[in-house]
Amino acid sequence: MIITTTPSIEGKQIDAYYGIVFGEIISGVDFIKDFSAGLSNFFGGRSRTYEDELINARHQAIDEMARRAAGLGANAVVGVDIDYEVLGSNNGMLMVTASGTAVRVSSKA
Repeated sequence: MIITTTPSIEGKQIDAYYGIVFGEIISGVDFIKDFSAGLSNFFGGRSRTYEDELINARHQAIDEMARRAAGLGANAVVGVDIDYEVLGSNNGMLMVTASGTAVRVSSKA
């Protein structure tokens, strides 16, 4: 599965459009990660625990989007966009959404 932020793929021709596909992940931030991030904030430096959570959520959202595209018969997703939001009464949830257009591509003749 080719996944790209561009509207086309170099050397490929889009043969069919299957519509917009999404992948959404909502991940909770637990007490230990929150405490560890608080220490990084207090002493300075990067919060590796939050960074790892963000990276993991982004990969899961992209994988979910690709699965949904494949389910439609697509072999690529173009125009991909990733969005991040915090949810919940204490902003303790992270939502990552990946969206793009599912397409079928072939090599240019």
